[in-house]
Amino acid sequence: MSGMIKNYKIIISYDGSRYDGWQKQANTENTIQGKLEALLSRMAGSAILVHGSGRTDAGVHALGQTANFRMDTTCSEAELQAAINGYLPEDIAVVHLKTASERFHSRLSAVGKIYRYRLYVGNGKPVFDRKYVWQPDGELNMDKMREAASFLVGQHDFRGFCGNRHMKKSTVRKITRIDIEKTAGGTEIDLTFEGNGFLQNMVRIMTGTLVECGQGFRRPEEMPEILETGERQMAGKMAPAKGLTLMEVKY
Repeated sequence: MSGMIKNYKIIISYDGSRYDGWQKQANTENTIQGKLEALLSRMAGSAILVHGSGRTDAGVHALGQTANFRMDTTCSEAELQAAINGYLPEDIAVVHLKTASERFHSRLSAVGKIYRYRLYVGNGKPVFDRKYVWQPDGELNMDKMREAASFLVGQHDFRGFCGNRHMKKSTVRKITRIDIEKTAGGTEIDLTFEGNGFLQNMVRIMTGTLVECGQGFRRPEEMPEILETGERQMAGKMAPAKGLTLMEVKY
């Protein structure tokens, strides 16, 4: 017996280490969106489109990526979530599934996102966390990093921190906070970025630039100039994907 087509909101956690990013691509089947759409389409017996809140790069992780899809099923929310998780690979999980309003769209309805970048600053090698942290060279001056970050908070044109050189849409975004904190054990520095939206590679480029400030390779006072010129080559190197996690999408 057929149910009725409902709009489902899901929150997904995934280890991005072995995937080619969130977005489905023609040249690879190894994407998070692609895996979800293939599974849901098999379950429904017809094509199901999954809309994500935004793209994460190849190798980037998510604790709270949000997506939505429409599906006709008689399953309860708990049954549908359990069925999806039963077929997903072990490094992808739907941690929340609820019926949403007809108007809900994971990307268009989003008002903000929180990302976290993990830096390993302990001695030795982070054997068990190696897929989730970046270990930059040398010691990092957190005061310099925070000073540099203060210039980036607020509404600015972040073209200089965008990986897409041919971006035609607006590159203006609002960053509400950048927290730079050492973890209790002292082996990590976590950078938390919250804003109304982020450009392609933006968090990774900001992280790489802030790390260069912490290493003493550039001055915090250079940040306004990078924002003003909008030249990508003025900013720092892009931090590796593996240290970045999408923590939460706000609605």
